[in-house]
Amino acid sequence: MSFLEFHAPLMLVFLLSIVIGFLMVVVFRYTSDQKAIRVAKDHLKAHLLAVQLFQDQLQVVLISYWRIVRSTGNYLRLAFMPVLYVSIPLIFLMVQVDRYLGYSPIAIGQPFLVKARLVDSNALDQASLRLPSGLSLSAPAVHVPAENEIVWRVVPQESGKRDLQIDVGSDSLLKSLEVSGGIRRISPNRLKDNWWERTFVSGEDALPSTSPVQSVSINYPERTIAFAWLEWNWIWLFFVLSLIFGFLFKTVLRIEI
Repeated sequence: MSFLEFHAPLMLVFLLSIVIGFLMVVVFRYTSDQKAIRVAKDHLKAHLLAVQLFQDQLQVVLISYWRIVRSTGNYLRLAFMPVLYVSIPLIFLMVQVDRYLGYSPIAIGQPFLVKARLVDSNALDQASLRLPSGLSLSAPAVHVPAENEIVWRVVPQESGKRDLQIDVGSDSLLKSLEVSGGIRRISPNRLKDNWWERTFVSGEDALPSTSPVQSVSINYPERTIAFAWLEWNWIWLFFVLSLIFGFLFKTVLRIEI
């Protein structure tokens, strides 16, 4: 794997963090009442200062604490809608990016598991896995009747994108597989129904409603990104970096947050 290919996930997270950090503060600027936020923050600072200056006057301290709570509530009210405008599209963006950065493709020679959950455990004996060229089974299928599941252990010998075929009686379905290095669009699960769940954990079409299979999954390795002497999940790294860049842009553009 080349240097550029190895560091591509980190560079992509940095680029995404810069762009999103900038867009967040700009959207916040134009969807918020900047003057009202500035006043609310000034009031909050004044009440905090009053607590420090009049520590020996219980009545003043209690009144200041009440005003701190009220000013904090006012600030949160002013910030709620702008944060909502930022958060909703950001969540759906992160779901799409996670298809590329959440998991690593299967490497050549790396064993992986294909797990199928059936609607009826009685159909487990009818289930079989048909592999394309470049893939082979490394162990007999394992049946788990208590979970309505059957599991196959597969080893890839060649790289590329393929479709695995699972047959249950006269029904057949396909599950995509990525064997390669670098960044690829990966869907670890293919699900039946559950639109909301599929939005977050599957990048493939839903299984047919009449299919005897409830779900098919591949245990892709979770991707980690090395940065600052730590191994990061990309979402945590993106969250930290986007906040840092967001506060930098906030300072440069003089935007109240």
